Amino acid sequence: MNLRDPATPDSFTPTVRRLLAGEFDEGPGYATYRRRGTTDWLLFHTLDGEGRIGTPGEDVIARPGTTILIQPGTRQDYGTALGRSSDGRWHFLFAHFHPRPDWLPLLDWPLVAPGILRLFPSPTVADRIARALSDAVRHQDSVLPQGEPLAFNALEAALLWCDTQNPKAARLDDRLLRAIEFVDRNLRGDLTVAALARASNLSISRFAHLFRTQLGVTPQQFVERRRLDAARRLLELTTRPIASVAAETGFPNPLYFSTRFRRHTGLSPTEYRRR
Repeated sequence: MNLRDPATPDSFTPTVRRLLAGEFDEGPGYATYRRRGTTDWLLFHTLDGEGRIGTPGEDVIARPGTTILIQPGTRQDYGTALGRSSDGRWHFLFAHFHPRPDWLPLLDWPLVAPGILRLFPSPTVADRIARALSDAVRHQDSVLPQGEPLAFNALEAALLWCDTQNPKAARLDDRLLRAIEFVDRNLRGDLTVAALARASNLSISRFAHLFRTQLGVTPQQFVERRRLDAARRLLELTTRPIASVAAETGFPNPLYFSTRFRRHTGLSPTEYRRR
């Protein structure tokens, strides 16, 4: 626990219009104190070393791979964790932000102290969170007029990855996340159950059981839905021939594609495009 002297001066408080993101790699002397907090949310994702988030009880420790949120109006007392196995360093990504209203369900994380929330992402997802936050930092510093919205979109991606690890939400197994990403990258390729199981490093039987349990459909049903959803977008947004749409979305036989498309939507591809 870190009890501050009441006379301790407040640290600088940034003005945040929508988003202020950054990356710090700080040594033992790093500390910030804002007794009234800020009007924005503050997110930390630790890359290396250790940080501490001071609370009226025991400090919350920010270890590598952990993600922490501080709610608006919560006292902010944080810095490098001293006397621990961090070599006196704290390397982290951060984001001060004002969320859109539809983001609020993504911020409903487990509470570890008043106003302080924490997640323990798997290593795979922690890496995705870090990459998304790094993109937010990069876009924020861009000279492009689209830089700020691109940064905001990258932060949303980070929060969506966080949501996959939230125990208060339905958490998807990392191995299935790899399979889903494999499907979306290879719609035209070999998407048999065996291929997806290999991408997930699981046996075919274990993969099929886990997939059905967590997603409620078989792998084959999921693949077909993703292919047909992609075909719908191509029919809506392009004038490509039906056979071309079928081939691009993994249906080498246009007749079979039309049959499955009608069963999925109630319309033939041609009727769907006209409507």
